[in-house]
Amino acid sequence: MIGALSFNAMAAIEVVDPYARATPPNAPNSAAFMTLVNTSDKAIALVEASTPAAGKVELHTHIKKDGMMKMRQVKEIAIEEQSETILKPGGLHVMLFDLEKPLNPGESIALTLVFSDGSKITQNVPIRVIMGGAKMKHSNGSGQ
Repeated sequence: MIGALSFNAMAAIEVVDPYARATPPNAPNSAAFMTLVNTSDKAIALVEASTPAAGKVELHTHIKKDGMMKMRQVKEIAIEEQSETILKPGGLHVMLFDLEKPLNPGESIALTLVFSDGSKITQNVPIRVIMGGAKMKHSNGSGQ
Protein backbone atom coordinates (compact mmCIF):
# COMPACT_ATOMS: atom_id res chain seq x y z
CA MET A 1 0.00 0.00 0.00
CA ILE A 2 2.80 2.43 0.82
CA GLY A 3 4.37 1.81 -2.60
CA ALA A 4 1.05 2.57 -4.30
CA LEU A 5 0.70 5.80 -2.36
CA SER A 6 4.19 6.98 -3.25
CA PHE A 7 3.64 5.99 -6.91
CA ASN A 8 0.43 8.05 -7.05
CA ALA A 9 2.16 10.96 -5.35
CA MET A 10 4.82 10.86 -8.09
CA ALA A 11 2.32 10.88 -10.96
CA ALA A 12 3.01 14.01 -12.97
CA ILE A 13 0.61 13.31 -15.84
CA GLU A 14 -3.17 13.57 -15.70
CA VAL A 15 -5.29 11.95 -18.42
CA VAL A 16 -8.33 14.13 -19.15
CA ASP A 17 -11.39 13.07 -21.18
CA PRO A 18 -9.97 9.94 -22.84
CA TYR A 19 -12.09 8.17 -25.47
CA ALA A 20 -11.73 5.70 -28.33
CA ARG A 21 -13.44 5.87 -31.71
CA ALA A 22 -16.35 3.45 -32.20
CA THR A 23 -15.93 1.19 -35.22
CA PRO A 24 -18.29 -0.41 -37.73
CA PRO A 25 -18.33 -4.24 -37.84
CA ASN A 26 -15.16 -5.75 -39.34
CA ALA A 27 -13.16 -2.50 -39.09
CA PRO A 28 -9.62 -3.57 -38.17
CA ASN A 29 -8.42 -0.26 -36.68
CA SER A 30 -9.47 2.58 -34.41
CA ALA A 31 -7.82 5.35 -32.40
CA ALA A 32 -7.84 6.80 -28.89
CA PHE A 33 -7.80 10.48 -28.01
CA MET A 34 -7.34 12.48 -24.79
CA THR A 35 -5.67 15.47 -23.21
CA LEU A 36 -2.43 14.79 -21.35
CA VAL A 37 -1.70 17.36 -18.62
CA ASN A 38 1.83 17.61 -17.23
CA THR A 39 1.75 19.05 -13.70
CA SER A 40 5.51 18.71 -13.17
CA ASP A 41 8.36 21.13 -13.74
CA LYS A 42 10.00 18.98 -16.42
CA ALA A 43 9.01 17.82 -19.88
CA ILE A 44 7.66 14.27 -20.07
CA ALA A 45 6.76 12.24 -23.13
CA LEU A 46 4.23 9.50 -23.82
CA VAL A 47 6.48 6.72 -25.14
CA GLU A 48 4.23 3.66 -25.33
CA ALA A 49 0.60 2.56 -25.16
CA SER A 50 -1.12 -0.80 -25.06
CA THR A 51 -4.57 -2.37 -24.77
CA PRO A 52 -5.82 -5.96 -24.81
CA ALA A 53 -8.45 -4.75 -27.32
CA ALA A 54 -5.86 -4.41 -30.12
CA GLY A 55 -3.11 -6.60 -31.50
CA LYS A 56 -0.81 -3.60 -31.99
CA VAL A 57 -0.78 -0.04 -30.61
CA GLU A 58 1.27 2.86 -31.97
CA LEU A 59 1.63 6.59 -31.34
CA HIS A 60 0.69 8.55 -34.47
CA THR A 61 0.42 12.02 -35.95
CA HIS A 62 -0.83 13.48 -39.24
CA ILE A 63 1.47 14.97 -41.84
CA LYS A 64 0.67 16.65 -45.12
CA LYS A 65 2.67 15.11 -47.95
CA ASP A 66 2.16 15.78 -51.64
CA GLY A 67 -1.09 17.60 -50.83
CA MET A 68 -2.54 14.64 -48.93
CA MET A 69 -2.94 14.04 -45.21
CA LYS A 70 -1.28 10.83 -44.06
CA MET A 71 -0.74 9.12 -40.72
CA ARG A 72 2.77 8.52 -39.48
CA GLN A 73 4.04 6.70 -36.44
CA VAL A 74 6.01 8.83 -33.96
CA LYS A 75 8.49 7.65 -31.36
CA GLU A 76 6.95 9.74 -28.59
CA ILE A 77 4.43 12.47 -27.85
CA ALA A 78 5.91 15.36 -25.83
CA ILE A 79 4.09 17.03 -22.95
CA GLU A 80 6.02 20.13 -21.93
CA GLU A 81 6.34 21.10 -18.26
CA GLN A 82 3.26 22.72 -16.73
CA SER A 83 1.29 22.34 -19.96
CA GLU A 84 -0.97 19.99 -21.88
CA THR A 85 -0.87 18.08 -25.15
CA ILE A 86 -4.15 17.32 -26.90
CA LEU A 87 -4.58 14.05 -28.78
CA LYS A 88 -7.51 14.55 -31.17
CA PRO A 89 -8.91 13.46 -34.53
CA GLY A 90 -6.77 15.02 -37.27
CA GLY A 91 -3.78 15.39 -34.94
CA LEU A 92 -1.76 13.33 -32.51
CA HIS A 93 -3.46 10.09 -31.42
CA VAL A 94 -2.99 6.55 -30.18
CA MET A 95 -3.59 4.15 -33.08
CA LEU A 96 -5.23 0.78 -32.35
CA PHE A 97 -4.49 -1.90 -34.98
CA ASP A 98 -5.87 -5.43 -35.38
CA LEU A 99 -8.85 -4.99 -33.09
CA GLU A 100 -10.01 -8.11 -31.27
CA LYS A 101 -13.66 -7.09 -31.87
CA PRO A 102 -15.64 -3.99 -32.93
CA LEU A 103 -15.52 -1.04 -30.54
CA ASN A 104 -19.14 -0.29 -29.65
CA PRO A 105 -20.44 3.01 -28.25
CA GLY A 106 -21.19 2.79 -24.54
CA GLU A 107 -18.51 0.16 -23.92
CA SER A 108 -14.94 0.84 -22.80
CA ILE A 109 -11.44 -0.55 -23.25
CA ALA A 110 -8.50 -0.65 -20.85
CA LEU A 111 -5.66 1.52 -22.14
CA THR A 112 -2.20 1.64 -20.57
CA LEU A 113 0.05 4.65 -21.18
CA VAL A 114 3.78 4.59 -20.40
CA PHE A 115 5.74 7.82 -19.95
CA SER A 116 9.40 8.77 -20.22
CA ASP A 117 9.63 9.38 -16.45
CA GLY A 118 8.81 5.71 -15.84
CA SER A 119 5.22 6.31 -14.77
CA LYS A 120 2.40 4.19 -16.13
CA ILE A 121 -1.35 4.92 -16.18
CA THR A 122 -3.99 2.30 -16.95
CA GLN A 123 -7.48 3.65 -17.44
CA ASN A 124 -10.83 2.46 -18.77
CA VAL A 125 -11.49 4.53 -21.87
CA PRO A 126 -15.08 4.96 -23.07
CA ILE A 127 -15.92 4.27 -26.71
CA ARG A 128 -17.69 7.09 -28.54
CA VAL A 129 -19.10 7.74 -32.00
CA ILE A 130 -17.02 10.46 -33.64
CA MET A 131 -18.80 12.25 -36.44
CA GLY A 132 -17.25 13.99 -39.43
CA GLY A 133 -13.58 14.47 -40.13
CA ALA A 134 -11.59 13.58 -43.19
CA LYS A 135 -11.06 9.97 -44.12
CA MET A 136 -7.37 9.25 -43.95
CA LYS A 137 -5.29 6.20 -44.60
CA HIS A 138 -3.52 4.74 -41.56
CA SER A 139 -0.26 2.99 -42.20
CA ASN A 140 0.54 0.02 -39.97
CA GLY A 141 4.22 0.44 -40.60
CA SER A 142 4.31 -2.07 -43.45
CA GLY A 143 3.61 0.61 -46.03
CA GLN A 144 0.03 -0.53 -46.59
